Amino acid sequence: MSSCPGLFYQTSARDGTLSRIRIPGGILTSQQCRVIADLADEFGEDYTNITNRANLQIRAICREIPGDVLRVLQEIGVASAIPEVDHLRNIMGSPTAGIDLYELIDTRPLICELDHYITTHPELAPLSPKFSVAFDGDGSVSIGEAPKGSRARRERPNDIALTAVMVDNNVYFRLKLNLGTSLFEPFIDTDILLKPKECIEVVAALAQVYLQHLTLETGKIIPDRKSRQPRLWQILNNLGIERFLQEVERHLSYPLRRVLQEKETRGGGDKETRRQGEFSLSPSHSLQVNPTRYKHIGVHPQRQKGLSYIGVVVPVGRLDTWQMRGLADIAETYASGTLRLTPWQNLLISDIPQQWIPNIQSKIKNLGLHWSATNIRSALVACAGNTGCASSATDTKSHALALAEYLDSRLILDQPVNIHFTGCEKSCAQHSRSDIALVGVTIEDKGEAVEGYKVYVGDGDSHEKFGREIYRWVPFAELPRLVERMLQIYIAERDTPKKSFGEFANQYVIADLQQLFEKGE
Repeated sequence: MSSCPGLFYQTSARDGTLSRIRIPGGILTSQQCRVIADLADEFGEDYTNITNRANLQIRAICREIPGDVLRVLQEIGVASAIPEVDHLRNIMGSPTAGIDLYELIDTRPLICELDHYITTHPELAPLSPKFSVAFDGDGSVSIGEAPKGSRARRERPNDIALTAVMVDNNVYFRLKLNLGTSLFEPFIDTDILLKPKECIEVVAALAQVYLQHLTLETGKIIPDRKSRQPRLWQILNNLGIERFLQEVERHLSYPLRRVLQEKETRGGGDKETRRQGEFSLSPSHSLQVNPTRYKHIGVHPQRQKGLSYIGVVVPVGRLDTWQMRGLADIAETYASGTLRLTPWQNLLISDIPQQWIPNIQSKIKNLGLHWSATNIRSALVACAGNTGCASSATDTKSHALALAEYLDSRLILDQPVNIHFTGCEKSCAQHSRSDIALVGVTIEDKGEAVEGYKVYVGDGDSHEKFGREIYRWVPFAELPRLVERMLQIYIAERDTPKKSFGEFANQYVIADLQQLFEKGE
């Protein structure tokens, strides 16, 4: 059986041993950043990767990390106090939690409280390594919901999502559970509203019921880190969600609070009868903001007067250790010493007084990084690739950087284009749809095997994981010119500068789109 990477055990990868450092909510201090950089220098190959759950990975570890080093990581708060639960997935939250102009609630205290609960309860060790929870404060940088009206999938397929809503001038969290039934709508809204102070207790009860049924499913407690035990969504589907929630309520001293959406009947105007313990929530009670894409990149004002954050582009999520130390110095010298990793393989520096923005931009540039959302690297995503993963057919990270270098001198973007390199169908680096998806394949060319890609654009139907296939079996040597032509036609032919590449592609059937792109040859 396979296992999920962690710090306290060996996980093999093609490039050596892999360790994953859980960063709850993605928030690091400058001190923690420097210690992790030292760890990567001593045991890895002088770099880390930011993952799509706002973790840090150290790859190509050449020898076992000794116990005294792990104890230092525990002391500074980047390793679980109980090693047995270190394999559980990171608790996710918006990278702008607590600083977002539009959020309903700062989710950082809840993330910290849940992380403390998990890392001090060894009985949670048998949970599936993929057990995952996300808190969404309903701000402008959301990790839980697709933009309204979008057919894109949810950003991250967590098991449990808690999304803030406003009801009668009070903030509650809607409890949503992943049933694993659809690429586009994996979550079911349970119609349960939780007060913020109830969230941790309810998540703990959900975990306890899940554990009970894991035991029933297998006849015993499963050893930790094994990834093939039933997922929460499998238990929910087998048991039925209502029965599962009834069992959850038995672990609580209060009934779960239900909400009834008001619906008018087609023939009259009668509304559904409200059951005991329920109250109505109409759409107007939610203050959810339609998220603006890529507000995790560039300079943006915080809710704290006079302060801003800057979103830094980290090409394909790779940070060299000298860059990590440079960013830690910037955060400590000019801001609050806080670095925020994002699920999009980038990071933010927060709490910057306005007068220091130009200095920080200059220093970021000196680190070989950038802060512009229209930089081709701002929305470029790549998995580990075949240098680190046996499942990958292609060297995705090197190919992504080569493509960016090629495009840099040939075109200028006026809005981000999300280009996603994945070495296989698993799509580990990005779970949501992209403007352009490139899926690695092996191609026979003149009797030799070469690395290439299938090319997908925009949206498809619910059965099309990456969008609509437009080209297949494209050798990488031909890919940069093809992508350049696609982007040049998009820039020239779109009817409004605000239209994304994906929206542009969705206007055409594939045959017409191919013909349009061939005009540029």
